[in-house]
Amino acid sequence: MGLDVAVPDPPELRAEADIQQYEDVSVDGETDYRRDELETFLREGAWTEAFNQWSEHTDLDEREFETACDLDLFYEFDFFWDDFADRVGYHAPGIPEDWQERDVHPDLDSWNAVSSINAALTELGQTVCDVLERDYVDWEAEFDAPDDLPEFDQ
Repeated sequence: MGLDVAVPDPPELRAEADIQQYEDVSVDGETDYRRDELETFLREGAWTEAFNQWSEHTDLDEREFETACDLDLFYEFDFFWDDFADRVGYHAPGIPEDWQERDVHPDLDSWNAVSSINAALTELGQTVCDVLERDYVDWEAEFDAPDDLPEFDQ
């Protein structure tokens, strides 16, 4: 389907954000998440490139996109370096399950719209990670496996 909209500003990554607070993220080991460097990459073009790739294929419609913008959801993304897994990780924001009780936004009127927005944001997060890893990040993981790991015969 695709979406023809202006690219929102990239998120500002907060160094003090504790990724352990996210229910959808698990990171072991090193806590140098390299957010400053990732934020620089986002501002230098990774965000725009990933957003444009994502917007060509998303099922999100313009009304849902505007709702996500109104709620500052694009601004709430978090990206971080996961040294243990040797990858860029992310936390995608989303509309909470209790959106009806909280009256989150006047244009939210169905679970379908909420699901569509949340799924699209997850897809955007993965697209951003893919672009960062492919075109920007050239770091090697610093995690060293312990010497006492068992050896398996193959």
